[in-house]
Amino acid sequence: MDNEIPDAEARRALGVYQSMRRLVLAVVIVLMFVTLLFGQATFPPATFVHEFLEMIGVLLIFLGIVGRLWATLYIGGRKSDSVVTGGPYSITRNPLYVFSTMAAVGVGAQMGSIVVTVAFGVVCAAAFHLVILREEKFLKKALGEPYKAYLDRVPRFIPNFSLYQEGDTGSFKPRLLLNTLLDGLVFLVALPFFEVIDSAQASGTVPVLFHLP
Repeated sequence: MDNEIPDAEARRALGVYQSMRRLVLAVVIVLMFVTLLFGQATFPPATFVHEFLEMIGVLLIFLGIVGRLWATLYIGGRKSDSVVTGGPYSITRNPLYVFSTMAAVGVGAQMGSIVVTVAFGVVCAAAFHLVILREEKFLKKALGEPYKAYLDRVPRFIPNFSLYQEGDTGSFKPRLLLNTLLDGLVFLVALPFFEVIDSAQASGTVPVLFHLP
């Protein structure tokens, strides 16, 4: 096939995109934590809205981590070798990014601010969108017509649950699953981090520069 890419070249290119994905995620997380460090919600911690957002946020963080592990079970290093269409990849082409965005929303919710919760999701999704577009361009060349047919059938980001198919997980690679777990655990740092921030802001150690609803 004319549009096939040599295996070594494909793996190098995919490695670049995976590194880019981690870099984007790291930058977004750092910006999020800086915002959370010096900001405070207008809803006091004891109010229903604040408590409810925190609770939903914890749920989203855990769902995001579990979802990333689920997606890794299916993709398993096969991204440049074949079109993976089972499990989460049957309802969205980029489940790893979807679940990462979900976890980012959960991190934002820990501030108890509706604005921050929504903003974290929008910023994370927009950042990943740029990576997704470059990945798609590469995969069209690497995988050819089967991937183009997959593009026509499955949505890029917002899941379509009516398309769900179990599919095949392929060969299981514990190392990839471990790497995904370690990446995802970064989101869990938000939970104790917010407790420290709340205490530091309450004591005046960390200044509150702005308030958000």
